Amino acid sequence: MGHVQVGWARALAESLLAEPLPRRWAHSQGVGAQAETLRSILGSDADLLVSAAWLHDIGYAPSLVATDFHPIDGARYLRDVEYADEMLCRLVAHHTCACIEAEERGLSAEMDEFDAPPSDLADALIYCDMTTGPSGERMDVSNRLAEIDGRYGPDHLVSRSIRRATPALVAAVRATADRLGRLSTDQ
Repeated sequence: MGHVQVGWARALAESLLAEPLPRRWAHSQGVGAQAETLRSILGSDADLLVSAAWLHDIGYAPSLVATDFHPIDGARYLRDVEYADEMLCRLVAHHTCACIEAEERGLSAEMDEFDAPPSDLADALIYCDMTTGPSGERMDVSNRLAEIDGRYGPDHLVSRSIRRATPALVAAVRATADRLGRLSTDQ
């Protein structure tokens, strides 16, 4: 099913985000660049993961908003309009522990439309997203978590979800960083 091409993914993300949401576009560019740094550990999944990094936040695009939950809106658009690769849709739907926020929003049934991706790919996408700040800058995961909490405020649904997801997010970043570290010591 569908296609996975980094150039297509980048162009699609730019067309949906650059004009209406320039800061979200800057973040997506940073996440895409961070994904490129993981090519050495991704093997044949490199283009898939880099494409997912570019596309992970397209559901914020005003033209795609349906549920007000960007992972679902983005994944549905990729599946239903772009006929994108199934695994790409799964990565976008489940990025950064989205199932936790979906539960908070009462959207668990919608999440069930997309199977969870393999943990190594999910972890790699979390690594890219959670080490990239809102303007595309590189950022430590603990600073990124604090930035999200500060941006939304302590009582916001997003902040509550991120707090619940923190152990899994930190573990995913650490697991991916460890994979990168092992590769550099093996060479």
